[in-house]
Amino acid sequence: MTHDIGELRAALSRPGRPSSDFDLNPETVLPEGRKLRPAGVFAPIIEQGGTHHLLLTKRSSALKHHPGQIAFPGGKQDEGDADVVAAALREAREEIGLPSSKVEILGTLPAHETVTGFIVTPVIGRVTGPFDILPESGEVDEVFAVPLSHVLNAENFVIQSRRWRGQKRLYFAVPYGPYYIWGATARMLRAWSDQLST
Repeated sequence: MTHDIGELRAALSRPGRPSSDFDLNPETVLPEGRKLRPAGVFAPIIEQGGTHHLLLTKRSSALKHHPGQIAFPGGKQDEGDADVVAAALREAREEIGLPSSKVEILGTLPAHETVTGFIVTPVIGRVTGPFDILPESGEVDEVFAVPLSHVLNAENFVIQSRRWRGQKRLYFAVPYGPYYIWGATARMLRAWSDQLST
């Protein structure tokens, strides 16, 4: 299943449903009055061998939060960021060396609420020219590409579980080769897949 850029742009222009880390765990009780911090992640689409691929990062195993996990480049919105799109582009520049001048924004997905208290906007963009991938030392162990057709195919997703804070917690995963893509990253990809099919 391949998706051209026009199809991706059209899908992102349609209204979608917000997602969260709790979608598969509706019994989760959230603390009252919790404040969500805005964040942005960037999904860079590149062309390899005539097909579209998505760049993802493997977080450093030395990090305190989510070590070794697969993620989009991204992070919380800083005071100097105009909005979450600017935050996502800044983080992509810092984490993988992607210049904002080589990005064409295709759109955004509805925000995703994380268990760690962030409201994350996934920003989808096409990389318009070659650039030198420069993983940020100390934060990114690896930058790799997966076929877009793989991570946007709902049939490739599985629901798995693990214990978290004493409770069984269900989550999406979309494995690819040696890479185990799960949690919030997989949930946002699944939301993107759903958006394409509506």
